Formats: sequence, structure tokens, C-alpha cells
Amino acid sequence: MSKDESKHMKKVLIITYYWPPSGGAGVQRWLKFVKYLRQFGWEPVIYTPSNAEYPDLDESYFDDIPENVQVIKTPIKEPYSFYKAFIGQNKKERIHFGLLAEKKENKKKNILKKISIWIRGNFFIPDAKVFWIKPSVKFLTNYLSANAVDAIVSTGPPHSLHVIASKVSQKLSLPWLADFRDPWTNIDFYKELMLTRLADRKHHKLELNVLKLADSVVTISQTMKDEFSNIHNRHYDVITNGYDTEDLDSIENIVLDKKFSIAHVGTISKSRNPYLFWETVGELVKELKGFSDDLEIKIIGKADISVWDDIDRFHLKAYIKRTDQMPHKEATREQQRTQVLLLSVNNTPNAKGILTSKFFEYMAANRPILCIGPDGGDAEKIISETQCGLFSNYTEKEKLKQNILTLYTKYKNNQLYTNTSNIEKYSRLELTKNLAMILDKINASKKIS
Repeated sequence: MSKDESKHMKKVLIITYYWPPSGGAGVQRWLKFVKYLRQFGWEPVIYTPSNAEYPDLDESYFDDIPENVQVIKTPIKEPYSFYKAFIGQNKKERIHFGLLAEKKENKKKNILKKISIWIRGNFFIPDAKVFWIKPSVKFLTNYLSANAVDAIVSTGPPHSLHVIASKVSQKLSLPWLADFRDPWTNIDFYKELMLTRLADRKHHKLELNVLKLADSVVTISQTMKDEFSNIHNRHYDVITNGYDTEDLDSIENIVLDKKFSIAHVGTISKSRNPYLFWETVGELVKELKGFSDDLEIKIIGKADISVWDDIDRFHLKAYIKRTDQMPHKEATREQQRTQVLLLSVNNTPNAKGILTSKFFEYMAANRPILCIGPDGGDAEKIISETQCGLFSNYTEKEKLKQNILTLYTKYKNNQLYTNTSNIEKYSRLELTKNLAMILDKINASKKIS
């Protein structure tokens, strides 16, 4: 698109921490929105740190950035160099957010990590990006005074970005959409931050301010919407994560694995570790003739030490094919080749509202999903709605075993496929259309007021 064409569009400033070359799930949602926003009358302008600390890098994401999109960057001060020095970590090693432990640590290092987590939770509020708030508000206030936009968006976590957007919105009377990819005070590791009462009150106060002041609040699931409604009663919009058809290989180019392959793609944290799956598969290896000859388990992405402990405990190491990191488009192709895709939902208090980007990419891969998660959660409901897989809860061992046996029997009979339906509404293009409608609405409302 030419610069002249973009002049006739409404402009939206998107404040995001994650942007290419960032890898992982955090970058995908708004990268894909940016990819398609122009088709619905909005020209995106990106504001992001110039020196962010990303847990993963993926250069392939640059391919999704539309031509001539403006990306504004300013430096961010983050405490990670101090953190690495404090716990004795190599300064070149990347920090994995979400309290992922990939290897066993000695007692001293574990104590130092707990101290650092306590410091992070109680002194860096709302998060470690807090030092970017003040300079960003100053920069954006000046920049937007000279370069007008029609709306601003903040996406979190990190939730410091919502604080930035709130202050800028109030200063310049700009309509503001706050997008929550994950909860704030209901995030699965919130209690692990060991917050004092004062720090907890600060987090809740900041969260409430965002929910009150934003012209629109968007969440990724119905459950998260309900949880926010309990904090502050207002209108919330749900725009789930999704899949991009342009990431998929054509069906005629897909050659399925010869083995009965079961793949988990993405990070497996301790709370996401599917203990019951390892135990059940370990039993099937012993009990079912021929199963061990056919089995292959692919782990694509980083995994907590508890995963490897369970793999050893149930004698499954011989069946594991491990890939720590893979470019997104390669991972997507791997999903299409795999016989079964394992979806393990975090076993945490907020589990019912967890809908990862990976879930929708699994769905689009047109391979059966084997899901382990909470009863009545959003994942179970969508699996039932779209008929894209089989579900069991965290304790239903016999049902999980039967689900695996059902899939394996179909594999042996060359009948392992899905009859997935009604998934088009989860395409990134359709989701961006919904986003643009919300932006149109808050933009029009602000003009009227």
C-alpha cells in the first residue's frame, strides 16, 4: 500500500511490548491484526521498545509485517541484567517469563530466584516494564500532538502498557482499547509473586482503573470476560486468538507422519505439564501390543524440568523427539504433518478461560486434537462446537486412555482424520474485522462526546 492510500484511512497507535524479532505466542495476536487491519480501513502505527528482552526470537515473523507500516521505537530500561547477576545467570541467556524452570537448580540459586520473584512482585508494579511508563507517556504525548491518530490500543501483559495508554488517552482525549491476552490479578502465577497486602492492593487498583477508564476492553475468552465483569461491571468484547490461513500448507503438499505421532507445540510450563498423559501413555506402551513400535511423541518448544522427570518416570524417553525451538511457519507445517496434536491446558485457577493461539492453529491444521483441561472451560466448549478433537479433564485417566485408543485404532485403520466444522470465524482475517468494528465504534463515540 502506498503512503497516499494510507492517508485516507483512520490511524490507530498500537502499544505492544512484543514485536518481531520476538518469537513465541505473545507477538502473534497483534502482528496478525496489523497484517489485516488495512483491509478494514485502519492504518496501524506500532510503538514498541527498541531493546526489549525477549525469551525467544523468530525472524520469520518479519514476513507478516505489511509494507510501509510505521514502527516507532524507544529504549526501555528493564531490571534483567541485575536479575541475571543476582542469581548467577549468564548475561547472554534469555529469561523465560511465566516462571518456567528448564533445569534443576541448586538450593542457593532457588533461594535467590524466590527472593528476586518477591522483589519483582512487590517493587516492580505492575511488572518489570514499569520504568518504560513515564518516558513513554512523555514521548507519545509529544509525538501524537504532532502526528494525529484516531485511536490507541494497548495489549498486555505486560500491563505497564495499559498504564501508558491510560495516561496518554486522558492527556489527549483519544479513544482507547485495552486488550487483555492474559488476566492480570487472576494470572496463573499471581500467587507465586508472594505479594504483600500493599502490593496486592496496588495491582488490583491499577487493574480496576484500566477496566474503568478504557473506552473498550477486549479479552480472549468468555470466561475471562466473566471474571473481569466480577471486578467491574461494564461491557466487554471477546475476540479470541485465531489462525492465519496464509500460514498453512496446501493439503496436497502434506505428507503425514508414518508413526503414530503425538505432538505438543509451544512451551510446557509446570502447570501445563500433562502428568496424566505421561502416565497413561506409559501404561499403553506396556499393555498394548504394537503400540510402542508405532509411538512417537514430539515436543516442540521449551519444557519445564517436571516434564522430563515424568518422561523418565514412565520410561518414555525412547519415544521422544525433542525440538527446543522452531520458526513459527515450520511449526505450523509440523502440526499439519502430525497424526495427533496434544493440547494441555494449565491446571490453574484461571484454567477455564485459557485459549492459546496454538489451540486455533491446531484446529486449522485439520488434525485431531487430544485435549486435557478443565470441565466446562472455553477450550472444551469450542472442541465440542467444532468437533476438532477429544477431551478429558485432569483426573479422567480412563477417559484419556480411551481417547488415545480411539485415535490409535483409527490410525491403524488409516481413518485418522477430523470432521472439523464452523472454524472460519476464528481466522485472523475475520477476527481483525471484528476488531475494526470496535475501533470504529469507540472512534465514533469519542467524536460525538
